[in-house]
Amino acid sequence: MHLAYPAVLAALLFCTGLYGVLARRNAILVLMSVELMLNAVNLNLVAFDVWLSKAARETLHSGQALTLFTIAIAAAEIGIGLAIVLAVHRNRGTSDIDKLRDTAEGHETVGPDSDVLTAGPADGAGKAEATA
Repeated sequence: MHLAYPAVLAALLFCTGLYGVLARRNAILVLMSVELMLNAVNLNLVAFDVWLSKAARETLHSGQALTLFTIAIAAAEIGIGLAIVLAVHRNRGTSDIDKLRDTAEGHETVGPDSDVLTAGPADGAGKAEATA
């Protein structure tokens, strides 16, 4: 088997995972996309290990050993990540990443894009104007 087939498949898996990380707003889907990217790396590690082991007869299969470590780290990462997402979902009621950016509950951020009413001139009129 040629090395190009698993390499192309791994590239497609990695690009799909990267798109999922960049485009998705749900935290669980982002974690699934990260797992897809890790699986693409694992596929590359095993493919290159098999390809290099054909060239040298006596090898230690270090790519396959590294893949086992990557799988163990990915399992720990998904366990901790899901625990954090579930805890945040219980506290905030959503797992949408855009809505979770503000860590202080009940406080709105004041920035150039927000429409905040501020007090006008100190002439006692009590008028409020919106600043952009």
